[in-house]
Amino acid sequence: MSRVVVALGGNAIQRAHDSGTWEEATRQMRRTAGSLASVVREGHELVVTHGNGPQVGVLLQEEELAASKIPVLPMYVAGAETEGQIGFLVAQELSSALSRVGRRRAVIPVVSRTEVSRRDPAFRSPSKPVGSFYSAQAAQRLHSENGWTMQEDKERGGWRRVVPSPIPLRWLEGEAIRAALDAGLGSQCVFVVTGGGGVPVVPGSGGHWVGVDAVIDKDLAAALAARQLNASDLIIVTDVPGAAVGFGTPHERWLGRVTAQELGAYLRKGEFAAGSMGPKVEAILDFVRHGGRRAVISDIPSLSAAIHGEAGTQVEGPGAPPGPSRLRRSRRTRGRK
Repeated sequence: MSRVVVALGGNAIQRAHDSGTWEEATRQMRRTAGSLASVVREGHELVVTHGNGPQVGVLLQEEELAASKIPVLPMYVAGAETEGQIGFLVAQELSSALSRVGRRRAVIPVVSRTEVSRRDPAFRSPSKPVGSFYSAQAAQRLHSENGWTMQEDKERGGWRRVVPSPIPLRWLEGEAIRAALDAGLGSQCVFVVTGGGGVPVVPGSGGHWVGVDAVIDKDLAAALAARQLNASDLIIVTDVPGAAVGFGTPHERWLGRVTAQELGAYLRKGEFAAGSMGPKVEAILDFVRHGGRRAVISDIPSLSAAIHGEAGTQVEGPGAPPGPSRLRRSRRTRGRK
């Protein structure tokens, strides 16, 4: 039985044109859950991670609107809240999907903490936009009152808060979850972990952990979780069928089976955007270079084929099975990467 970590992008929960209602999220997760259930039906252990960017953004806006009446909570608490929210959604729909394919499992969401370093350079140069857009005057006021770092977005018009995006070092609950899986619970449970990269924490005094306002890249955190769980496969799900070079140009070419060296060379040449496909490529390279058998970038409809090496961008590590990889859809696909 292979141990497979599937990292869900935000589109698996909320599509770009959705208005953000719970009914929309439920419908979208129901579609996603069917593909996830196929992984278990084929005999694999499954662990799920997910993004939470839109959901955290909504919570921050809600807090802002209610700030005159309700105390504003730290941003890292919003991360924990959305881990519970999305974990519940995954549990609801995936449990039902597993029952439909005759593979009953307990779906267990885990509010996860991810250790980062206080010395990470990201804390000196915040760069991840979060929350609402503001006028220049409002941005100056928020900087003065709250100490927020504000940055102008000239393309979209307005100013936004930016926070650090440090490198994930350790998933605190990882050893316990791996012990549970190694003891055989993977045949009874599906764990949902490190949502949104996990709640960022740093070591405090006396063995305590301290939450920090930051955003951990969810794909890098998924690679870290896969490594700590000794997973054989990491599959990063997005809304395009794989990674492409020359994306959006007449010379666009989708990548099927590639070596880590080849993919790394494309990354260094700037083929993958820093805010979209770049972190996904970094994550799968990190996983295979640390001993992972195989890492894949795919979309939800192609997930079952990706497991069989027949779809997505596939990067092999030590011990990967031989076989061809191809993208099942040759048509050009547009969307977020």
